[in-house]
Amino acid sequence: MKTKLHIFKVVANHLSFTKAAEQLFISQPAVSKSIRNLEEEYHVTLFIRKRNSIELTNDGKAFLIYVNKILEIYSQMENQFLHKNEEFPDMINLGVSTTLANYIIPKVIAKFRTQFPKTHFKITSGNSEEIEALILNQELNFGITEGKNTNPKLHFKKFVKDEIVLVTNAKNITGKKDTIDINVLKQVPIIEREMGSGTKEILHEYLKKHNIGKLNTVVTLNSTEAIKNYLLHSDNYAFVSIHAITEELMNNKLKIIDVKDLAIERWFYFVSRTGFQSSHMDFFEKYIFDNYNF
Repeated sequence: MKTKLHIFKVVANHLSFTKAAEQLFISQPAVSKSIRNLEEEYHVTLFIRKRNSIELTNDGKAFLIYVNKILEIYSQMENQFLHKNEEFPDMINLGVSTTLANYIIPKVIAKFRTQFPKTHFKITSGNSEEIEALILNQELNFGITEGKNTNPKLHFKKFVKDEIVLVTNAKNITGKKDTIDINVLKQVPIIEREMGSGTKEILHEYLKKHNIGKLNTVVTLNSTEAIKNYLLHSDNYAFVSIHAITEELMNNKLKIIDVKDLAIERWFYFVSRTGFQSSHMDFFEKYIFDNYNF
């Protein structure tokens, strides 16, 4: 039952069977079957299936509240009985890419320290090259980056998929359409990250594939937070990580504008030196994976 509830939660978070299957490393039919089993068991329809999307029904939203409570109890039980004798070093040094360091990892570590209050953390944030260099130089044992799995001296294990999306102010009267094409994208005023940003690098890689030389960049800023604050006071647009705008979307401050035929995705990876093994690292990786989206 725990597995089926977890699958439901992931589908509800992504509103996509495909993305849920990718995160859970199982097939899409297995995800669909699990949801059908829950619907049959509880005599309820959890999702409205549309042509290219799904959404939670009212019963599905209520079901999710219970699922979150139940999974939290499962987590507390495991922490109390399965990991009660776990011991960790006084300090864990962890390298994390900027997006994760700002929007995902802090809340996971806060939860971790309620169980292991004696463990302190030193989080080093930076771009992927910086973090991976520190791991190779043995200044860090492991980290999480948006690496491309190309260095044989490093071991990469998939953590979570990220999507770079085009967003604008939810009240932007010039952005009435929720979908635009490549030609319109070339014309709208864009706020961009500085050179060296991983988000900017992957964006330009995708644009190059679509024969787009450059965008109509009107302002360059050096952080996602600065870009979000700018967008809240303008009718401009920006490409940002979907993980960075969760609250703004929920509070109807920003909205996503789909660009036809342009899907910009990347993976974040757990990274360590090839051959390096640590039971602490393995446990902490599993803890992050299980708790990053609570």
